[in-house]
Amino acid sequence: MDTRKRPSLAGFRTQVERIERRLFLKQGLSLGAMSLLTGCTLKDDDAVDRALWAMSRWNDRVQAALFNPDKLAPTYSEAELTTPFPFNAYYEEALAPVVDGASYRLALSGRIADKRAWTLAELRALPQATQITRQVCVEGWSAVGKWGGVPFRTFLERVGADLTAKYVGFHCADKYWTSIDMPSALHPQTLLALDFPGRPGETKYGYPIKIRIPTKLGFKNPKFVTEIFVTNDNPGGYWEKLGYNWFSGS
Repeated sequence: MDTRKRPSLAGFRTQVERIERRLFLKQGLSLGAMSLLTGCTLKDDDAVDRALWAMSRWNDRVQAALFNPDKLAPTYSEAELTTPFPFNAYYEEALAPVVDGASYRLALSGRIADKRAWTLAELRALPQATQITRQVCVEGWSAVGKWGGVPFRTFLERVGADLTAKYVGFHCADKYWTSIDMPSALHPQTLLALDFPGRPGETKYGYPIKIRIPTKLGFKNPKFVTEIFVTNDNPGGYWEKLGYNWFSGS
């Protein structure tokens, strides 16, 4: 009888993932291609993984250098709206959180002068803007939606955020988190969205707050936002720690 230890299913899957990653690297990584590496386990003691992480960081630097803070993403007409707008998250639609708007408070922290929490009524009292833009998902689909809310730069200026800081981070009611670079936060189309695609009363698309960033891939547009913070230390994000490219411009 062969008593040699058989490889576990988990071990086999890890080997397959590494082979796939090596093949992907051999084919060449274009800008943003690291964002296609979903669900892979990255280990610092693996030479190829270290190379991939280095390539991802290089992609971040190049994309940041190429980013034009004045270039606008395309806009669309009401007739071009995608209906129904697709739901997308790391969980099933039925598990999307339902946040009580009446008791909701947006928390602020980090390099922000006025850290008092904001109610939805106070946010709606700020200057508002509306946009119809395309959200592009890393999974390969896209959809045109209509969002309304406060221009994010307006909000950051109002609360005394340090606009020279490097990053803005977000924590969410669905346990998601992510972060963006300050130039993207200050882009004229980046929106602290209070109004969403879908039927009135639907909350699954991010109520009460989504950060809508049409210059970035969908997973960089956090939903159900409960806290915003400003920092000089890269906070990373939920998908970014699994190998998605951090900058992820669309």
